Amino acid sequence: MENFITIAVFQYTHEIEILKHRLEHEGVRYHFENEATASVVPMYSLALGGIKLKIHPNDSASVLAILDELKGGHDLRIV
Repeated sequence: MENFITIAVFQYTHEIEILKHRLEHEGVRYHFENEATASVVPMYSLALGGIKLKIHPNDSASVLAILDELKGGHDLRIV
């Protein structure tokens, strides 16, 4: 995971639940930095800089497509 890059940042754990399922379905390797801390103490998320979605650079095009799909045409706020 040392080569992983941050591609998106979220403030609350509920914002990443659908995204986690989509990433797993697509076979994308990912890690959400600060997820555990933000789930226990939600207000720490802001102090930690948010919940950071880390991915391998080779997966960036597919992850950006998933993020665009989840943002577009829905009232669901992803980023």
